[in-house]
Amino acid sequence: MTILVTGGTGYIGSHTVVELQNAGYDVVVMDNLCNSSMKVLDRIEAITGKKVPFYEADIRNREDLEKIFSNEKIDAVIHFAGLKAVGESVQKPWEYYENNISGTLTLLDEMRKHNVKNIIFSSSATVYGNPAIIPITEECPKGVCTNPYGWTKHMLEQILTDIQKADNEWNVVLLRYFNPIGAHKSGTMGENPNGIPNNLMPYITQVAVGKLDHLNVFGDDYDTPDGTGVRDYIHVVDLAKGHVKALKKLEPGTGLSLYNLGTGVGYSVLDIVKNFEEANGVKIPYVIAPRRAGDIATCYSDASKAEKELGWKAENGIREMCEDSWRWQKNNPNGYED
Repeated sequence: MTILVTGGTGYIGSHTVVELQNAGYDVVVMDNLCNSSMKVLDRIEAITGKKVPFYEADIRNREDLEKIFSNEKIDAVIHFAGLKAVGESVQKPWEYYENNISGTLTLLDEMRKHNVKNIIFSSSATVYGNPAIIPITEECPKGVCTNPYGWTKHMLEQILTDIQKADNEWNVVLLRYFNPIGAHKSGTMGENPNGIPNNLMPYITQVAVGKLDHLNVFGDDYDTPDGTGVRDYIHVVDLAKGHVKALKKLEPGTGLSLYNLGTGVGYSVLDIVKNFEEANGVKIPYVIAPRRAGDIATCYSDASKAEKELGWKAENGIREMCEDSWRWQKNNPNGYED
C-alpha cells in the first residue's frame, strides 16, 4: 500500500513518514517547503534505512498534483499540508483560507480524478472552539472557532463529510489533534519553526539553548489553577503512530470516522515550564504577557474512542516529551540548518 503524505517534511508529517515506513508502508512525500526543510529526508532515511520519494509541490498547484498522481500509484493520502499558527491566522486570515481550503479542494479534486478515495485528514481540537464539555469527547459539538486557523479545519471537516456522504466510495478519517510536542528519540528530528516560534515547546527549547532571552506566557488570568492556559500535550511520535493505526479505517465501506488524538491529561503553561526544568536541569526565565487573540482557557481530550476502535493509546508522558524536545534542540540549535 502506497501512502501520499502531503506536508511530509513538516513536524508531524516527517515523524509520521518514519512510523509508516517502520510499519512496512511505501511512502511518497510532497511539500512546498514553506515551513520545513528537505534535509529532513536525510534524517528519515538515516532512521529507517529507506529512501523517501519526494516531490517539491504545492497542494494549490494542479500541475504538481497531476504529476504525482500520474507518476505514483497512490492508494491513500494522509493530508498534513497547511498553515497552522493560531496567532498568525488572526493576522493573515486570507492566506489561511486560501492555502488551507483552496489547496485541499484542489487536492480532493485530483484525488477523485485518479480514483484515490481514501484520506486521513489532519484536523485539530480547535474545531471545538471554547468546548462545551471537558474532557472533550468526539460527541462534543463543534463550537464557534476563535481564530481563522480553527475555522479552516472546521470547514474542511464539513467538506470531507459532505463528499463522503455524496459518494460512499470515499473512506475518510478525521483526526483531531491536541497539542503535539516532543521529538524523535534519536535527537535527529523535531520541530523546526521559521523565525520566532508560535508554539510553546519550541519557544521553551529556544530559550533553553540561548536563542531567546525568555518565554512570554500569554495571560495568567484564565480560569485555571494557576491562571495560565491548560492544554493536552501529546508526544509527536505517539501522534504519528495514531495515523498508522487509523489506516485500518480506510478499508472499503468504512465511510467516515472521527477520533481525538490526545493523552487525556491537561497541563498548564507553567506546568510545562516546571516539568521541562525538572526533566532537563535547565532554568527557563519567563515573563507574563497579555493574552493572545484566539486563545481559550482549557482544552484536553477524552481519547478513549481511539483506544477502543483503533487500539491506539499515547505511551509517552510529559517527562519524555520534555526530554526528547530538549535533546533535539540541544543537538540541533539551529534546527535542520546545523
